[in-house]
Amino acid sequence: MTAPETTSTAPAAPQGSSARKKALTGITAVVVLAGIAYGAYYALVLNHFENTDNAYVQGNVVQLTPQIGGTVIAINADDTDHVKAGQLLVKLDPADAQVALEQAEAQLAQTVREMRTLFANNSTLKAQIALREADVSRAQSDLARAQDDVNRRQPLVVTGAVGKEEFNHSLAQVTAAKSLVTAAQSAALAAREQLTSNQTLTDNISVEDSPNVKRAIARVREAYLALRRADLLAPVDGYVAKRSVQLGQRVAAGAPLMSVIALKQVWVEANFKESQLRNLRIGQPVELKADVYGKKVDYHGTIEGLGAGTGAAFALLPAQNATGNWIKVVQRVPVRITLDPKEVEQFPLRVGLSMDATVDVSKTDGQMLADGSRKSTVTQTAVFDQLNGEADTEVQKIIAANLGKAQRGDSSSASRQAPAAKVAKAKPAAVNDAAGSSALGTGVASAVASVPALATPK
Repeated sequence: MTAPETTSTAPAAPQGSSARKKALTGITAVVVLAGIAYGAYYALVLNHFENTDNAYVQGNVVQLTPQIGGTVIAINADDTDHVKAGQLLVKLDPADAQVALEQAEAQLAQTVREMRTLFANNSTLKAQIALREADVSRAQSDLARAQDDVNRRQPLVVTGAVGKEEFNHSLAQVTAAKSLVTAAQSAALAAREQLTSNQTLTDNISVEDSPNVKRAIARVREAYLALRRADLLAPVDGYVAKRSVQLGQRVAAGAPLMSVIALKQVWVEANFKESQLRNLRIGQPVELKADVYGKKVDYHGTIEGLGAGTGAAFALLPAQNATGNWIKVVQRVPVRITLDPKEVEQFPLRVGLSMDATVDVSKTDGQMLADGSRKSTVTQTAVFDQLNGEADTEVQKIIAANLGKAQRGDSSSASRQAPAAKVAKAKPAAVNDAAGSSALGTGVASAVASVPALATPK
């Protein structure tokens, strides 16, 4: 009875060992196949992507700062408000700027009238030169007549027909005539010099182009811009953030009052490890996910550029790697990624939000660093261009109001011409003035040369 039982239980051990071997072999095969599959997947798919969750939304945070100092009298926007470019956000007290503008306008008006006086003095001085020329001619005629009297009486003094006393009176008249000629010549010369001095301020220019008027115009523009800058306008479309200005506050030029963030012009700054930069190139496509929307929303972008240094190199307190207790830390380099504007408009982002970026590095024919300068403007605003045009209009009004009736039409047409054309237009008058002055000077010189030599009797 005992022997058969022993023979019946002996074959059971080989069967259990065989099943266990099969199970282990199957598990090993599955693991090997899974490893091979993962290796193939990594070589064919995962190897072509670089991923980082150290990515954040960035944008232009435009600070609103006054260009002049003043007291805040109105605040028209608060945090989270949406504003349009050119919208009035903060208003400063314009009283001081208004007074300065009125003073500058009055100075410009006075300067224009003073220049008109200088131009009008040219004709007056020419008339004075003509008058002095007539005085020189009259004095020369008197001198010639007195000299003739002396010449006629000199032979008669010897014969006794003319007395010595009468002859001495004739000599005295000649001396007086000489003095009158010299005085007339000096007066004519002074008139010519005065005309020349006046023409140095009016040659080859019009009233609007004179240096004194231009200096007064610059002061009016400066005062007008200061007045208009009392209104602080939004430079771009965006949302107000970090408002710190309060009503009645005395602010200085350059003090930050609030910020305007243009959420339609955002980008992503992804910080990749230095070991991941090997295959990153400009222009590679990027797929991004925002933590605020989760995995349901995908953003698509493109690498625009790679940073010129690691974040630690530009840190406020950079690491001192030359110290004795140095520990190697993997550095990260910021990579700028542009986003699709349509996707950003559909799913708005905020500055500072976390992102997950995955770059397709299958194509590495791009550049790691940009080799050319940007051909377009990064960002710009035309809000402040209108101020310069308004200042020019105000200046033209003041000049037109203080020019004479005869010059007002010329000024309005000259203001529409180029400065070179205005100078060319002013040249003929200036040339005529110079020609008239030279002609008068030639007449005086010829008149002086025609004075006969006076004989002095013995």
